Amino acid sequence: MLHTCRPFTFDRVRGRQGGPDKVTATTEATWNAGIPGGAIGPTGRPRPVFPEPTPPEKHGPARVVAMVNQKGGVGKTTTTINLGAALAEVGQKVLLVDFDPQGALSVGLGIDPRVLETTIYDLVMEDPDVTVEDVLLDTPVENMQLLPSNIDLSGAEIRLVNEVAREYALQRALQPLLPHYDIVLIDCQPSLGLLTVNALACAHSVIIPLECEFFALRGVALLMETISKVQERVNKNLQIDGLLATMYDPRTLHAREVLQTIMQGFGDKVFHTVINRTVRFPDATLAGEPITIFDPGSMGAAAYRDLARELLARWSSMNG
Repeated sequence: MLHTCRPFTFDRVRGRQGGPDKVTATTEATWNAGIPGGAIGPTGRPRPVFPEPTPPEKHGPARVVAMVNQKGGVGKTTTTINLGAALAEVGQKVLLVDFDPQGALSVGLGIDPRVLETTIYDLVMEDPDVTVEDVLLDTPVENMQLLPSNIDLSGAEIRLVNEVAREYALQRALQPLLPHYDIVLIDCQPSLGLLTVNALACAHSVIIPLECEFFALRGVALLMETISKVQERVNKNLQIDGLLATMYDPRTLHAREVLQTIMQGFGDKVFHTVINRTVRFPDATLAGEPITIFDPGSMGAAAYRDLARELLARWSSMNG
């Protein structure tokens, strides 16, 4: 069942001029990733200890997760890459799907979309001369592969308009792959158009990365409305795994107020794990590697490993 976001105003989430708000070293340490279980995390809740996952005894069929937010620059691609890598580290077989014509996911894994001859576009448009093997690429991470994208995908939205069952084109393309993976993560474009609806139609669940900044909150109600319509009309089994607070700066009052507003609106739907703002993420992107490989001992790598454990624990409790 969807949670309804409470109305918010500039009085509740206020921008501040001037430098960062002062916080004590103890408080800031509590807000950071890797805090021990039982401590109060940045979301204001006691943080549970999530168990270390065990590798699955056999692979497949995959759970499909769409990374969705119509606002750009909120951490969808960063989360897709680094969550995927963290899940692969614990033995999950992961497939990443770049479903954004900008090809940011492909670029973030060291691939130049401009030189690709075959992409997810060819699979979605059911090109008879292209097989999955022609499109599938390995990544720097063991157990993690990629279906890349480039600007060609922008033409799919136009071509699909007149197709029968156009909302299920991506589902048809991915169906043969699901038995071979444990998790499929789809990086969606920053819009609520037909490509994003395709991702929601084939997904089992949704993760919503949300930047801890006021303007990132404004589109959440529209996104929830879209998800609700997809649940009613296209994919009644679609669930929300959670909202993920990203680019969090514990030094600023603004970021803390935004995070508390998210908590007031969505409660337990908000992940305990919070992704802090750090320059190591863009550095890793430039290197074409996940943060877990580029800087495995960093706070960013630890945060995404925490998120992987929390996500697997949520799925386990749902199935149990």
